[in-house]
Amino acid sequence: MSHSTPPPMSARMLSIGWTLILLSTDCGCASDPVLEGDSGPYDEEESSGCDLDGGDAAHPFGNHEFAYHPGTILPDEWSAKERDDAVRAAYGRWVKAYLRDECESDAFYIEIGQAESLTVSEAHGYGMIVLAYMAGHEPLARDYFDGMMRYFKAHPSDCAGGLMAWSQDSSCENNLGGCSATDGDYDIAYALLLADKQWGSGGVWDYHREALRILGRIKQNEVDRTNSYALLGDWTDFNEPYYYDATRSSDFMPGHLASFAVVTADADWHHIADRTYEVFDYLQDRYAPTTGLVPDFIQHPLSSPVPAEADFLERPYDGEYSWNACRVPMRVGIHYLTSGDTRARSVVSRLDTWIQSAAEQDPMNISAGYWLDGDSLPGSQYESFAFVAPFGVAAMNSSGSRSWLNRIWRRLATSSEPTGYYGDTLKLLSMIAMSGNWWAPETAPCESG
Repeated sequence: MSHSTPPPMSARMLSIGWTLILLSTDCGCASDPVLEGDSGPYDEEESSGCDLDGGDAAHPFGNHEFAYHPGTILPDEWSAKERDDAVRAAYGRWVKAYLRDECESDAFYIEIGQAESLTVSEAHGYGMIVLAYMAGHEPLARDYFDGMMRYFKAHPSDCAGGLMAWSQDSSCENNLGGCSATDGDYDIAYALLLADKQWGSGGVWDYHREALRILGRIKQNEVDRTNSYALLGDWTDFNEPYYYDATRSSDFMPGHLASFAVVTADADWHHIADRTYEVFDYLQDRYAPTTGLVPDFIQHPLSSPVPAEADFLERPYDGEYSWNACRVPMRVGIHYLTSGDTRARSVVSRLDTWIQSAAEQDPMNISAGYWLDGDSLPGSQYESFAFVAPFGVAAMNSSGSRSWLNRIWRRLATSSEPTGYYGDTLKLLSMIAMSGNWWAPETAPCESG
């Protein structure tokens, strides 16, 4: 299933199990569509990407040239090579299981295995990030990445050109509304910044300019008017506040926002991070003081933030720690690794302390969803790497979590059976970070390390 469902404002939705059925596909867009030639708020003509020869990756996987913040830890029962080899093995299984090119010519996408969706923009963003980080190990990383750009270009949002329609069906056509989901676009823009530093922007795609173009569309269509929080997608409308006055916790990607601020020289991206950290702190204190858990969806992020009501957008547990919020320990944990931001550590350390106790130091005891008070959601007492792996990134915040981190790494690294697109992808992304191989594009030079 997708975990970033963006129904049009006028769509009537019924939730049946994991499947969302749209009975209407009218698009209530936030603004008029942005034409492909429009530059948005950033001047793409003056953009300057890396001037590389376009050959081998400048920062190949496994080089460990970018150190994490002092005081953070890595799984230490394995050597760096052993950790890297475990990531390589997980990547090999992942790329074989999910990377496909069965739509447009030379266009790649990530197959998610749903009846209603061949793929979604969320998966597309993940795939592009994985390929950028695995360059240097994967000899075809750039070819695959450029093919994913072709697919992205072939499936623009019906609400705002230049962003990606969130879902395509088995005929490779946009479906389920045709508008965007914010997280996919954020990840695609971030992946392009990584690609610029890996291969330079002088090839088939000017990665740097494409990133600026997407960031312009994001700011116009997926950020609220006060530049304080991420909207759910380009389909939200200021004049219809029910969905506009809300955000998705997993769309908070503070590391991405820091990179966007640097490349655009636009402090509004910092403002979004500042406000969202305030919202997370408020929610943890008021609604989850003993667990630190945050809900999938948050209503009224500018005034009085509250966990979303049941069935707000996707399912009865929209106000609990479920299939969206499970990404928060990874997203925020990565920001602490790469920046040392104390706000990031505050968020993840609360989660880390609680989950170690709740799981009794056994990663296999982590449930696939929790009420904010820490009790398992109904039917969630089973293992999913979508929930286990991100807690591994959170555990890297403190030397006191070393044994717990090693247990999580062992569980991830020794599991080779496929579990499905979502869990396997969050596992791989988390392992890239846990192995010491994540780096922020603004810290990488435009040359080989």
